[in-house]
Amino acid sequence: MKRKTIKLTEQVRQAIDACGKTRYQISQDTGIDQATLCRFMGGKGGLSNPILDLLGEYLGLRIVVDGPKAKKGGK
Repeated sequence: MKRKTIKLTEQVRQAIDACGKTRYQISQDTGIDQATLCRFMGGKGGLSNPILDLLGEYLGLRIVVDGPKAKKGGK
């Protein structure tokens, strides 16, 4: 059975929603601009690497590599 891949940005959005804190609280705790978080959560903007690093540390996120994707054409 093939698992559906969820984009990293969507996983970060889900983690923000699930953390139990408001965007205001996250903004206050991390120093990330609240408007930046709101744009990201609404799909209207991205996040820079430093902001992703801050959020990852704040939310306790880690990346798990499942393995390389198989290339089309069998090679």
